[in-house]
Amino acid sequence: MAAIALCVGAVIFAVIAYRPAIAEEARPDPRLFDTALVARGANLARLGNCVSCHQAEGGRPYAGGYPIKTPFGTIYGSNITPDTATGIGAWSPAAFKRAMHEGVGRDGRHLYPAFPYTHFANVTNGDVNALYAFLMTRPAVRAVPPANRMIPPLGFRPLLAGWKLLFFRPQPIASDPTRSPAWNRGRYIGETLAHCTACHSPRGLLQQEKRGAQAYDGGWSGGWYAPPINAHSPAVRAWTADRLEAYLRTGLSTAHAAAAGPMGPVTHNLARAAPADVRALATYYAWQMRGAPATRTEPSLPDRLALASRRHPDGARLYDGACAVCHEPGAAMMVAGRPALPLGTPLHEDNPRDTIQIILKGLHPPVAPRGPYMPAFADALDDRQVAEIVGYLKMRHGTGPAWTDVEKDVAKARKEGE
Repeated sequence: MAAIALCVGAVIFAVIAYRPAIAEEARPDPRLFDTALVARGANLARLGNCVSCHQAEGGRPYAGGYPIKTPFGTIYGSNITPDTATGIGAWSPAAFKRAMHEGVGRDGRHLYPAFPYTHFANVTNGDVNALYAFLMTRPAVRAVPPANRMIPPLGFRPLLAGWKLLFFRPQPIASDPTRSPAWNRGRYIGETLAHCTACHSPRGLLQQEKRGAQAYDGGWSGGWYAPPINAHSPAVRAWTADRLEAYLRTGLSTAHAAAAGPMGPVTHNLARAAPADVRALATYYAWQMRGAPATRTEPSLPDRLALASRRHPDGARLYDGACAVCHEPGAAMMVAGRPALPLGTPLHEDNPRDTIQIILKGLHPPVAPRGPYMPAFADALDDRQVAEIVGYLKMRHGTGPAWTDVEKDVAKARKEGE
């Protein structure tokens, strides 16, 4: 009986998991697409930060190859240029729509949720058509991304059908008539194409996003911590719509900090998106962060400075030699209007990871060449020295829970970056 039950279950699962292939079609002539539709798709691609996961370092845009590291292995972004052999040039509009809305490729294979179809499922058909038009008018690039490296047996795609049964629950984004058009537009973009919860929400054991009350409670992306962007935001000063719009469009808020890590490419793309859509995102997420502590008490500098110097003398000396020239009052960078260290969210988070990553990897201008810059110190400082600087900065400028075992965190961050 057990064997029979197992066979019946296997048959049922196979039926559930099966998706037929959609026939190949000749690549559409790019000249036949309406230019307004292509422009709309270009804007949507920027809002969705699509190129970041579909372009390898030094590679061609949308040709794939970017490594997405997960607890279950590394997944490489696919080639979504209109090359018929290695990209999506032979995909019909129906095949593209199925991938976006159901997470199934043209060949019938289930897609890993690293491609955030859990969000894209709620993109309107009109926007899907616009994205299709945009991608089909890009230069075709013949490029085969590296093969995914998954922990066995997770490379067996039908298992993803089980994951979908457990966690894939598309819910259309209904307009709220009590809110402004900008708020509703920002909600639609943020919850679908921009897929902000993908980084800013915690995940469960099987890497499913935690929704409901835990949505936007903070998460992890590429070894960086994406802080809460709801009422639990650790920001020292309130994120108003104006401040958030400036940050999203320039990669810098003088009342907060500069965009770092995975957020850098996001602001790079948003700077080139329609200003009204960026304003809408700022409107919606400033609303999400309403009620946050916001104006935390900024530490009294003389008292905290003396204490930090006593507790972390090595950190203080290293800071004076490597950091003070840019970050102390009166430094050229500070006179130019860069935000002061106490305003940066990383020093007020419940873990030291972002502070560590910024020291190790530095900052590069995400939007304009003259934007925020900081050199990387990964090769100049060892783990103990980085931990000392982090401890000094936390004690001098930070708030929130104390950080422990910082040196272990530094070693882990350095290893993840290899």
